[in-house]
Order: sequence, then C-alpha cells, then structure tokens
Amino acid sequence: MCKLIEVRSYNSLCYGTMHIQDLVGKAKELGYTALPLTDINTMMGVPDFVVECGRKGVRPVVGVEFRNGNELLYVALAKNNAGFAELNRFLTQHNINKQPYPETAPDWEQVFVFYPFGKRTANSLKEKEFLGVRLSQLTKLYHCKSFEKMVAMQPVTFADAEDFQLHQCMRAIDENVLISRLEPAACASPDEVFMSLEQLKEAYAQYPQLIENAELLLSQCEIHLDGNVKNKHCYTDNVNDDRELLRKLAFDGMMYRYGTTNKTAYRRIEKELDIIDRMGFCAYFLIAWDIVRYAMSQGFYHIGRGSGANSVVAYCLKITDVDPIELDLYFERFLNPKRSSPPDFDLDFSWRDRDRIFEYLFKKYGPDHVALLGATVTFQGNSLCRELGKVFGLPKGEIDQMERNPEEFARYSGLGRQILSIAERLRDFPRQRSIHAGGVLITEDPITDFAALDLPPKGFLTTQYDMYSAEKLGFEKIDILSQRGIAHIRDAVEMVERNHGVHLDIHQVNALKEDEQVKRQLLKAETCGCFYIESPAMRGLLRKLRCSDYKTLVAASSIIRPGVAKSGMMREYIHRFHHPETVNYKHPVLKELLAETYGVMIYQEDVLKVGHYFAGLDLAEADVLRRMMGHKMRDKAEFEEVKNRFFGNCKAKGYPDALVGELWRQIESFSGYSFSKAHSASYAVESYQSLYLKSHYPLEFQVAVINNFGGFYQTWFYFNEARRMGAKIHLPCVNRSQYLTTLKGRTVFMGFVHLQGAEQRFVERFIAEREARGPFADFEDFVARVSFTLEQLILLIRGGAFSFTGRTKAELLWQAHLNKGHGKKEQPETLFKVENQHFEFPNFTVNALQNAYDEIELYGFPVSMSWFDMLKTKFRGELMACQMLHFVGQHYRMLGKLVTAKYVRTSRGETMVLGTFVDATGEAFDTVHFPQVLKAYPFQGDGVYLLLGMVTEEFGQPSLQVEKMARMEYRMLE
Repeated sequence: MCKLIEVRSYNSLCYGTMHIQDLVGKAKELGYTALPLTDINTMMGVPDFVVECGRKGVRPVVGVEFRNGNELLYVALAKNNAGFAELNRFLTQHNINKQPYPETAPDWEQVFVFYPFGKRTANSLKEKEFLGVRLSQLTKLYHCKSFEKMVAMQPVTFADAEDFQLHQCMRAIDENVLISRLEPAACASPDEVFMSLEQLKEAYAQYPQLIENAELLLSQCEIHLDGNVKNKHCYTDNVNDDRELLRKLAFDGMMYRYGTTNKTAYRRIEKELDIIDRMGFCAYFLIAWDIVRYAMSQGFYHIGRGSGANSVVAYCLKITDVDPIELDLYFERFLNPKRSSPPDFDLDFSWRDRDRIFEYLFKKYGPDHVALLGATVTFQGNSLCRELGKVFGLPKGEIDQMERNPEEFARYSGLGRQILSIAERLRDFPRQRSIHAGGVLITEDPITDFAALDLPPKGFLTTQYDMYSAEKLGFEKIDILSQRGIAHIRDAVEMVERNHGVHLDIHQVNALKEDEQVKRQLLKAETCGCFYIESPAMRGLLRKLRCSDYKTLVAASSIIRPGVAKSGMMREYIHRFHHPETVNYKHPVLKELLAETYGVMIYQEDVLKVGHYFAGLDLAEADVLRRMMGHKMRDKAEFEEVKNRFFGNCKAKGYPDALVGELWRQIESFSGYSFSKAHSASYAVESYQSLYLKSHYPLEFQVAVINNFGGFYQTWFYFNEARRMGAKIHLPCVNRSQYLTTLKGRTVFMGFVHLQGAEQRFVERFIAEREARGPFADFEDFVARVSFTLEQLILLIRGGAFSFTGRTKAELLWQAHLNKGHGKKEQPETLFKVENQHFEFPNFTVNALQNAYDEIELYGFPVSMSWFDMLKTKFRGELMACQMLHFVGQHYRMLGKLVTAKYVRTSRGETMVLGTFVDATGEAFDTVHFPQVLKAYPFQGDGVYLLLGMVTEEFGQPSLQVEKMARMEYRMLE
C-alpha cells in the first residue's frame, strides 16, 4: 500500500536529507509496501533505490520532480520500464540542449504526470495527467465538486522535523547566501516530514478520494531492474563469430609473445578462452582489443593495467604488456564465476590522446550506445566546514581557524559546535555530479533505457549515476584513463628518433628488463621523472631494497602504498627480503600462500588467498575483501557479514586468536590502498620504459618530462635534473626557442610556456614569422616584423629572450618605451622596414642578481645562477649528499634547497615532516623532522635551509635527523 507521490532522497542535490537506505528503511518501518522516488531533475538514485527496495520487500516506483530553479513544474511517475526510459530520454535531451524544462509535460506513453494544484484546471488535463494536492492546499477544495483528477501529493523531504535545519544549510550553500537571507521559495516546507500511513490517511480524512486515487495510480506502477549483463553482446554480427575471432587473435598473439612451442601458454589460453566464452565476455575482450588496435594505428601509446593484466589472452591481444605466466598471475583474479563484481580493463593513454579514443568509440558504436560513467562529488572534510562557516556568517579568520583545528574551535564556540555537528551529518552527502576518471559504457540497448545522461563541458554524454550503480545494473565498464607518464615516453621516443636517428620499440619490455644500464639506474634509484617511482619515498624504498630487477620493482610498487606501511609491514618486508632465513611463518598454510612475499601480505591477491584458503571463505566472500581493499565498496553491511564469517571460520578451524587478530589487522590496514599484483606489474612495465629512456637518452627524456608537466616535483627540480645529466640550461630565446622546451645537442632551451604571462598566440605568431622569414637580426628587426603589445615585449626583454643581441635589459627596455610608447595597443607588422629612432644610452651595467630575481618572478626559479649563488653566505655545508653514508651517526651542518616537505601524523597524533632537499651540487638528500624539533624549528616556506642534525641510515638509505633548522637569507639588490 502506498499513498505517496512525491518523495525525495539526498540525491536531490543540496535539497533532500535522507539516504536511500534510510528512506526505504523508514518506509518499511511505517508500513509502506510500495514507495516512489522522485528526486529533483535526476534519476541518479534509481539503481540504489530499486536494489534497496528489493532487500526490504518494498515495491519500487520511480519518477522525477521537474523544476526550473525553485519553481515546481510537475512530478512524473514511470508506470514501467518503458516509462523509465521515456523519462531518461527527456532528462537527457534537456541536458543536451541546456534549455529550461517546458511548463507543460510531454505526452508520454507510459508516464503519469502530476501538476501542483493551482497550475492547471481539471478540465485541461490529459488522460494520464492529474493535480497533486498538498495538505496546506486542502482548504482550497471546498468549492470543488469532482475529485476524479486529484490525488494526495504531500511531499517527503525529511525523516523528522530535525532535518529541516540540515536542509536549510544545504539550500544556503547551493544558493550561496547566508541562512538568514534564504528566500522561503528556495526551501521545502517544514511539514514535508515522512508520515505514517495512518497519519496521512487522517490528514486527508476530509477528502479520502484523494488518497484512494493516489493508491490506484501507484498500484499501476512498478519497475524491474536486473543485474544481467547490459554491455554490447557482440563485437561481430553474432556470438559464434566473436568466439572464433577471439580465438584466432589469441593464438596469433601467442606466436608474437611466446613463440609456437610454449605449451604452458597454449594450455593457459585454452583455459581462459573457455571461461571467457562461458561467461559471455568475448565481445568485451574484442572491444578492448579494437580500442588498442585503433590507438596503435594512430601512433598512440597505451598501458593496459588493473586486474585485466592477469589474462594471458589480454597479453596476447596486446591489451597489456604484462606476462601473467612470468609473474604467476592467476586468471581467476580477473574473471571467475564467483567474482562478486564485474571485471574491467584499465587502458591508460596520453593526456593528449585520450579524447581521440572517446571520439572513436562514440563514432563507432553511436551516441545512443556509448556514455562516459558519472561520479558523485560529496561533502567532505575541511571544505564542508568552510562552506557551512560561510552560510552561518563567520568571518574569514574564524573560518580559517575552524578549518585548521575544528575540534579546538568547537571547544570555545557554541556556533562552532553546531557547525561541526551539522558537518558530521552532511559528510558523504552528494554535492554535485561529476565524471568518473575514465569509465566508458558500451551498451547493447540504448543507454537511455537505463540512465539519464548529462552533457558536461568536455562534450561527451555522461551517465547521471556512478560506477557502483552501473555495476548493480549489470554494466562492465572499460576504463579509458589518461596520464602524463605515457605522453613523456612517447615524446622522448620521438625526440630520440629526430636527434639520433634511432627507432625504439619501447613495447619490447622483455629486452628492457635485461638491459644492464637500466639495472644500474634502478639500483642507484636514479628515477627522477620516471613514472610512479620518482617520489622521495619510492626512491628511498628502491635503495633500501637494493632493487635492480623487474620482480622486485613489482613488489615495491605495491609495498609503497599506504596500506602496507600502515600495517607496519613495510619495514618487516624489507628485513625479510634481505634475510629470508629469518622468516617465521605462524602457520604452514601461510607459508604455502605467502612464501613469495616472505609471509607479508602486499597484494590484493594475498588477502584473497588468505581469506579463501586460510579462513575458508568462498571466492565470492573473499572477493568482498578484495573490493574493500580497493576502496570499491559502499555496502558496509555486506562487509561486516564477511568479517564475522572470517573470524567464525578461523575459530572453527582452531587457529589461535592472536594469529587471526594479527592477520585481520593487516587486512584491514589495506582498506582503500592496496594494489593487485597485476596492477603493480603494469605500473612496473611503464616504469621500465621510462627507466630505459632515462638510462640511454637522459636529456631527451628529461625534456619530455618537462614538456608534459604534472610530475611529482616542481618544474625547477626537473631542470635541475637535466643540469645534473650534463645539460646547459638556456633561457627562452626568440631565435632558438619554441613554445615548449627543446633540446639542441646538450643545450636545453626553455620554452616560452614557462614565461609567466606570455600569451601563447603571441609566441606562436613570432615563431611562425621566424620560421617563414628567418631569424631576427636584432631587437629592431623583431620590433619591425612582429605585432605585439608593449606588455608582451617587456616580458620577453625581462625574461632574457633577447640576450642574443648582446645588449643589456635596461637598454632594451628604454628602447622599447622610447620607440613604441606606453600602453597595451598591439603594434602592426610593417611591409617595409621602418627606421626606428636611435638614442645614445649611458653604459648600463649587467646586474646578475637582478637577472636572477627577474627569473624567479617570471619563471619561478633562477636560471642564470643557482639558489645557492644568491645567498649572503659563502658557506655550502660541511657535508654533501653523496658523502652521507660515510658519516652515519655523526652530527653535521648541511645546506639544502627545499624540494618537498611531507607532513605526516605519528601514532600519538603529533605532526612530523619527511623532507627532501638538494645540496649545492644539485644532489638530493632526505631529512626527518620529529614533532618536538618541528615545533621549535618549523618550516618557513620555500628557500635554502641550514640544517643541523645526525646522519642516520636504514637499509643503506641515509637521511639527516634534523635537530635545528634555519632559513638562509638571500642577497638583496642594491
């Protein structure tokens, strides 16, 4: 029984206050056997709602409340799945056209429409249209004689009256006004509380027909959404052709990857093909193969990773470059009948190429069958407190104070306590719809049969729901991701071919693994710029492991994740790695399962194996643990069930409580952080490709890294690395530089992209002029041939772009002002050379320090001299980075330019810092700043620091344990 028409969840963004589970639970508690969901202008909550109704035994009805701004137009309820699709298509068309919703609803076939009482007369309504009457409007019905076209439509926005304040806060955030300035029309009515059946019936007792009409209409509505696979069924015309094509491609690929005599590969492929066919995934593999084939035909580089790298078939199809046989990766981790969630391929492309892949998919399969996957941005952390502080009218200083230390602020502020209480309730509420990092759905039936679509600024249709909802509906996404690591590999390869005439096949990974120069590079942890292995923490780990081979790098790629470190097992793993004879396995089963990783769980597969073989969970239950580790679970109840079964099974097997507790502690610490072994292996492949280029062509590699931005470090550090590799760094030059950084011999010419304020259009224009008519003879020649504004010309002068003229900046600045005057007006090009006036200038002296300060202002770092050359002191430290291992346990003063400072929480909740600096020779060294020292000697921003401390060492990796620290002063301009 249901008497409700208009029900909102928290998916009515910044409006509704009830989580889907709470909403359905409340309906069940109040005796409802059916329940509608009509969120405002969205159906993003439908999959979760239908699933939750199924769990609670409530019949789901779905619809939409259509609004233009705060004006309610009408509520629409889908009679069935066809009506659901009609509403999805209507929402999608509106989102594409960016037009207001029409005042009159379309003439839908399978949808009931309910206009607010007073917006229409009963005589004007069509067959499936009705008037919805709220409780507050009952007094207006006294003159009505017929109620046939009227229904009770009391909205539900709150679980109880206490939710109204929460609602007001969200409305104020959404409207960007103080709560005290909220217009009544922007908010729900305080009486929109979830009423019981009896309360609702009593409220409409004077007009019982309105309740009866609502019940009758709702009884005709129901939706069924199953979890059957909804992806495109066939790549070819039929399933049989798909099967045969996949088989042919797999065995053709086997010849490329393994040769013709590898029986192990042959058996593994046969086994995988059988499972793929039985589970209906032939088309999924072929679509992924087609994406890769298209990318390769366009010269795009890619990396296949994730659980898909467990598949030998994927390896043979060149979807991945990871050999599962070499690493003993088992296919069932990727695809097995017991897996509790669909698998997916992760395909990484260059950030420049990914949109071309999307365009190809939309064109090949049609916009009706392709969509990017949506995501939901939720209210979180400090930003939530900041937003609440604003709507409550707190001054900026108090908001900053609350953001820095909310608990302390709440202790002496009543309003602060109120804000924190509201923030806790709002945490994880949907804030806005967004786009998944790269998920793509390719469907058999039109995608709007199952989802309404948004059209974000990127221009690709995107589902309103997220990956979790897609999974419940039976979609298997393909992740088309972007990263800059692939782009710098491609750029470096192309630069090598231009500069050296050498064509590199960077996908011959096996050859890269055996390269001696790469092994030496890895052993020294010379990895700056290399994908995933360049951070100070990773370089430190590589040195501690003395890593020089692929398999150790695979392990390191997972060990570095916070989960292993959090469990306290990173240091233990390193010790066991160097001393395997000391490993004490707590149980024979654990030795059998974890011998490869010295008894330490470092991969998702390790936890899967412990859950399945040690604790006796079935594969589906063990997969719940895997998903918990990958931060891909929203259903905490399911996780708690598996946790209880884990402990119950272990107790039944007679395992000691201490052993079980320790294993569970390690498993829990992985939550949200762990990698699968295949994922780590895929990352390691890309790391090896970067390493090879850095080892053999360091300058080409470093320039490629600089031109793709987005690395772990700031830009100046990558230029410092190029200088370490023997490069001479030259400021941008109007005659020799491009917009991006270039390499000529061993000279790196900085690109004009680094000159802050330089307009790309202007730069490209004078470069085109230079290439068309030759280099500029002098400053006057540039002025005569190029259109410019005075502002842009001054930037070029101050940035050193005219140093080839041999004239000082001061003289050029005078010349620019005297010849062109002031202002921003763009000067035209001239057909004939115009003689500029010549002036006699005094002898301007070159001020090297002034140049350095100009460079810091315009480029972010000095180029013509080092940070250390700018210091007042000539002292450069008592110890250099390369000497530290020889002086372990001794105290020294070191001088270093700050590179990074990572703030971390200790087990006591105090803050410490792990720092990285470079010394005067350009070499990096690490520092540790414990809490008491950090309080006494805090960081004072960027700069060069004098550091006093003791040199320490762990597994061959030195660092300075800082005891005192001071930032050094730079020389001032006279």
